[in-house]
Amino acid sequence: MQAPTPATPEPRPDHRPGQLALGIAAVLLAAGLAYGAANIPSDAGYAGVGPDFLPWVVSAAMGLCGVLLIWEVRTGGFRNMPEPSGAARGDWHAMVWVSAGILGNAALITTIGFILSCAMCFTLAVRGLRISEGKPAGNAMQTVKDAVIGMLISAPTFWLFTKFLAVNLPGLTGTGWL
Repeated sequence: MQAPTPATPEPRPDHRPGQLALGIAAVLLAAGLAYGAANIPSDAGYAGVGPDFLPWVVSAAMGLCGVLLIWEVRTGGFRNMPEPSGAARGDWHAMVWVSAGILGNAALITTIGFILSCAMCFTLAVRGLRISEGKPAGNAMQTVKDAVIGMLISAPTFWLFTKFLAVNLPGLTGTGWL
């Protein structure tokens, strides 16, 4: 009787080329941001920190992440990570809904105001999170409820920032309250 042959493992996809490209792109973007930060006049700004401080911090962090990705590729890539399965694989539909909410908020905040744009972001992001958990995205009534909850969260946030902290946020009306 012959011993059973062990099952051959499924070949794992090689993520190293994509990881390397992402690392190189991060380093190049960090270099471009550092170049831009070097051209910002460093007159003292808020609390003695010039306007070029944040671009330098972001550039350094992005460059470090890119270098670490490249280093990981050179030492074998994501070799110790098992290939995800099931819910851990992620859901592109959910990511699209959440991304649409974030990008829509950024694009429309000066047009429709802080409260409405944040409520829209909340509504779209919640829809995406529901999809990622395998739940139904919701009907029109659920969308209205999500929008109202988004406004109930963003209105007090707007008031706290504008009235209590004296931070100007874009409003819909000339008075700024909306």
